[in-house]
Amino acid sequence: MRIEDEIKQDKFHSEQQKVTINLLYTSSWITNKHKEFFKSYNITPQQYNVLRILRGQHPQSISTSAIKDRMLDRNSDVSRIVDRLTTKQLVSKSTCPDDRRLVDVVISDNGLLLLKKMDKAVEKLDTTVNLNEEEAKKLNELLDKVRS
Repeated sequence: MRIEDEIKQDKFHSEQQKVTINLLYTSSWITNKHKEFFKSYNITPQQYNVLRILRGQHPQSISTSAIKDRMLDRNSDVSRIVDRLTTKQLVSKSTCPDDRRLVDVVISDNGLLLLKKMDKAVEKLDTTVNLNEEEAKKLNELLDKVRS
């Protein structure tokens, strides 16, 4: 559906304004789809992001500060997310032996099992953008250009 129809606005100051509004609206739409999806697994999108980062590091641990640097939402409170994942027994944490100010985190077997259980459904969730591979590649190039 066209952004004009979604927000019931036909006039924009410029195509740049329209694309900015379209990106913000679309981002919110995708975020809401993800929140709804992850709720059924009793985790948040931010918790899922941390679990995927940890799975990529597995079997090594990673510090909470390194996790924060790799998060999609850099404003996330990683310490609180890790605490909640620890309570759910999806990760374990320990004090870094080299720097006692840092906390090292590793994904647990339960965390790995949850991600494995979710993998196919996440693949399907990714297709909600309704783009073929070529369109997705072009959009990725354009979005990279926006941030450069």
